[in-house]
Amino acid sequence: MIIESAFKPANWLDNAHLQSVWPALISRGSRIGRDRERVITPDGDFLDLDWCQSDQCQPDSPLVIIMHGLAGSSRSAYVTGLQSALQSCGWRSVAMNFRGCSGEPNHAVRGYYSGDTEDIDFVYRLLRQRELQTPVFVVGFSLGANILLKWLGEQGDSLDINGAAAVSVPFRLDHCADHMNTGFARTYQFRLVRHMRRCVQQRLKMFERSGKTEQARRLNDLGDLRGAWSFRTIDHHLTAPLHGYKSADHYYQRCSSGFFLKKIRKPVLIIQAKDDPFMPASAIPGAEQLSQSTILELSRGGGHIGFIGGHKPWQPEYYLDQRIPAWFQGFAD
Repeated sequence: MIIESAFKPANWLDNAHLQSVWPALISRGSRIGRDRERVITPDGDFLDLDWCQSDQCQPDSPLVIIMHGLAGSSRSAYVTGLQSALQSCGWRSVAMNFRGCSGEPNHAVRGYYSGDTEDIDFVYRLLRQRELQTPVFVVGFSLGANILLKWLGEQGDSLDINGAAAVSVPFRLDHCADHMNTGFARTYQFRLVRHMRRCVQQRLKMFERSGKTEQARRLNDLGDLRGAWSFRTIDHHLTAPLHGYKSADHYYQRCSSGFFLKKIRKPVLIIQAKDDPFMPASAIPGAEQLSQSTILELSRGGGHIGFIGGHKPWQPEYYLDQRIPAWFQGFAD
């Protein structure tokens, strides 16, 4: 089902790029106390989880797992803002840092990528084993949203979760990669590709310093990435070979969440802006591509993980912090 969003962009921020950039530039003042937990993955790497809960939260209160986007982390404003909103509702949340995103390079040769459903499945099952009766929800933003929807489609009815929400989803990675190599979108592409290259260099230096010659060799075998400045190029020479795909096209075909939407069986709310500068209109699915348990909420504006309203710049209203908890409330019992 596709519905029209109730979100109205702020008049002083009624521009896709301003909506997208504002959260990264302006402090939201979301001061929350968090506790970090490090868990070891089945392949011997690690993931850092940042827990947020207040003294008012009950031990069995609903738990929300949150996944950030490319070049983000648990420190991203959209993550801490949502965790603060959930805390106000008396709910607990845990923000999952993808590999290498918590301030320390990860230990494995592989990194994180748009189809990496293994880590969220591992974290979900670990937490579900600890809390068999707790209502569990999952939220994904951008790259994390693509991973979330792919995971939900892969797992079908096997997951014991109450619901999920996905924001600013790159449903078709191929369409988005081509779009990001045009016009002003190249500005975003430059920053994100630079982040991907930097992560590889950090791991390479760590392997060389620690004498892990085989791991260093595998990264060196990827070749010189200094000329890779487009998503297609970096995905063809880095993401695909490092994670078991033949090419960028093979990676896009196997990992685009748009191909998994029909298989989703859990209640999902997808919040998407028509003016998202990260993707073309062709990437947004039609109603016939959605499962019966999925609602796609489309708004005229909102940019990429923006969705900022309000009448005054000094009193912005963050729609996602209101809409997502309200959606989850209906499935908490």
